[in-house]
Amino acid sequence: MSTAPKNPGQTAAKETPVRFEEALKKLESIVTTMESSEMPLDTLLAKYEEGTQLARVCQSKLAEAELKIQRLEQSSTGELKLERISPEVSAD
Repeated sequence: MSTAPKNPGQTAAKETPVRFEEALKKLESIVTTMESSEMPLDTLLAKYEEGTQLARVCQSKLAEAELKIQRLEQSSTGELKLERISPEVSAD
């Protein structure tokens, strides 16, 4: 039975967090490569899997950032209260 890590390119002993910008740049590169070149099915599937994992990383990082984006609002009693900011939905 194989004990390979679930994320290609990362070892189980040394998992370094991927920055959002790095993950997004790599994801964009994978998409461009997949769209612009013909590659064997095995390679295409591997790139698709890697892209899916990177998309999950990006989504996770954005969700974390959303939770951190909060506004401090001073109430009438002088207490500081954390108020979550709702993201605006874009119609793009």
